[in-house]
Amino acid sequence: MEIKTHKVDNIKIAEITSGSMLINSPEEGLNLLGNIYYQGFDKMIMHEKDITPDFFDLKSGIAGEILQKFSNYRMPLAIVGDFSQYESKSIKDFIRESNQHKQVIFVHSVDEAVRIFSGN
Repeated sequence: MEIKTHKVDNIKIAEITSGSMLINSPEEGLNLLGNIYYQGFDKMIMHEKDITPDFFDLKSGIAGEILQKFSNYRMPLAIVGDFSQYESKSIKDFIRESNQHKQVIFVHSVDEAVRIFSGN
């Protein structure tokens, strides 16, 4: 796992990258969140490829459990990827609604995530 820091004004954003799956379960999501939180980061960016595909199957409940943790810790999360591959109406609605609330956003690039997180 590698953590790249993006700083915009006084906002410290962690971009997490890995050559392997980082989140396979809600527990792994919470452990990663805790690690980043205690390192003093304000927001986090992850890549879709580093999260279990089950996350994007809303019936599994994994997305809800993980995102509830991020909400509780008040750690905004951006997930970067190509979400056009997901055809279910429920995941498309979930992504659209999440993007409106800005606690968890689904974006196409790291630059887009940083721009949104910095308020620009």
